[in-house]
Formats: sequence, C-alpha cells, structure tokens
Amino acid sequence: HFLTDCPFCCSYWKLNRRSNLHEPMYLFLSMLATADLLMSTTTVPKMLAVFWFRVREISFTACLTQMFFIHVSFTVESGILLAMAFDRYVAVCDPLRYTTVLTQSVIGKMGLAVVTRSFCIIFPVIFLVKRLNFCRSNLLPHNYCDSMGIARLACDDITVIVWYGVAVAIFAIGLDAVLIAVSYGLILRAVFRLPSKDARLKALRTCGSHFCIILMFYIPAFFSSVAYRFGHIIPGYILNLLANLYVLIPPMLNPIVYAVTTKEILKRVISVFYRCCSRSSLLG
Repeated sequence: HFLTDCPFCCSYWKLNRRSNLHEPMYLFLSMLATADLLMSTTTVPKMLAVFWFRVREISFTACLTQMFFIHVSFTVESGILLAMAFDRYVAVCDPLRYTTVLTQSVIGKMGLAVVTRSFCIIFPVIFLVKRLNFCRSNLLPHNYCDSMGIARLACDDITVIVWYGVAVAIFAIGLDAVLIAVSYGLILRAVFRLPSKDARLKALRTCGSHFCIILMFYIPAFFSSVAYRFGHIIPGYILNLLANLYVLIPPMLNPIVYAVTTKEILKRVISVFYRCCSRSSLLG
C-alpha cells in the first residue's frame, strides 16, 4: 500500500535516509558485488592467460574448482537478485515498514540461505563429473570450465548430469526468475494505482537499476544456454562469444549501473576518489 504523496511519508523517508551505506539495499548490493568479484576472479585470469599467453592447459582438479565456483557464484547472484526484488517490493508497496521488515539480521539470514542453497545445489555436480572416464578429445569448447563442457568430453553416459543440469536450471534459476517476475508484477500493480504521475515515476525510478541488472544477468545466460543446445548449427566463435559475455557482462556493468543511477553511491565514490587524489598530490 503505497503512501508517497502525503507529507508524512516524505518526512518519514527523509528521517530514515542514512548518511552511511548500511540501508538494506546497500547491503544487498555488497552481496551482489561479492558474487561478481568471485565470478571475475574465477574466470578472468585464465581467460587472459589463454588470449595473451596462449596458456591453454588446465589441470583436471583446477578445472573442477573453476567449474564449481563459476556455477556457485552464478546461482548465488540469481538468489541475490531475487532477494533484491523482495527488497524493492517492500520499498515500493510498504515503505513505512521497510527498515523494520528488512533488518540487518533478516538480510544476513537471507544471504546465508542463498549461499547454502547454491552450495547444496552445485556440490553434487563435482562428484558427477569426477566419476566420469575421459577417452576423447580434451579440448574444452569455452575459455573456462563448465559442467556440460567437461561432461561432453567423457566416454560414459552423461544422462544423469544432463537431467541434473536441467533440474537446476528449472527449479533454481528458473524459479528465481519467475518469483522476480511476480514481485515486479505486484510492484507495477501498486505503482499504476497511484493517482499522481510524479509519484509513479519516482516509484519506477527506485526499481530501474535493479531491473537493468536483472536483464543483464538473465539475457546473456539465456542466449548462451540456448546457443549451447544448438551448438551443431551455430559457429564455434559465436558460442565462445556468448559464453564469455555470460560471465563477463554482469560483473563489469553492475557496478557502473548502480554507481551512475544511485546518488549516494556516486557521492561516496567521488568522495573516495577525491581523497585518494588529495593524498597522492600531497605525497607528490
């Protein structure tokens, strides 16, 4: 029940705006940034080694480790986006209870649940892949290790791995996407019931950054998955490009989107940059 057009709500929001970055939204952003850093740290160094130094070899143990952290970070990011969708729903539809519903304790439990779910979902894949016997080409289709890329090189039956991957895609990533869509449906229903056009624009603006992040996360992953299923009719360089975009676009653009569209973050970044420049000039 949105209450933005009354003076009480405006004063309430001003009182509850904090000068530091410890509001629920910023805590979720820190979790998202951590997942992005894990994804980048897991994939980018090996990609650069492949492109710059032609170091194309990787041990099986290192490949399994990279595969595990890639899938975990992707699943964690999907869960965090779902949690952020709930955050936006409370902020738009019930703003007076925003800081009471989303306390630091609740946010911490949500983050722990997201990480635990991701670990429990991806950990069995390690055993499924490790038990395979390999007797074919050892050339991976991408610049990084993923479960299906490794499994397709095996001589054994990979039906279990294929169906497990489908189940994870449907009941984890797919379910997150459906729940995010439901939350935004409820948000839009509440927004379009507002009498004032300015109030509707303000409400939509609070969700704009998060919506852009969702698109940048799910669209490359969707196209990469579809292209991989039809790899026999799609050129290899297209598959490689989509696979790289799937792991590089979200970590690269997420900080830019939120830093540009969120005034508090932009001010803090400018302040830190100004202090660093001042210190360097004094040292110089």
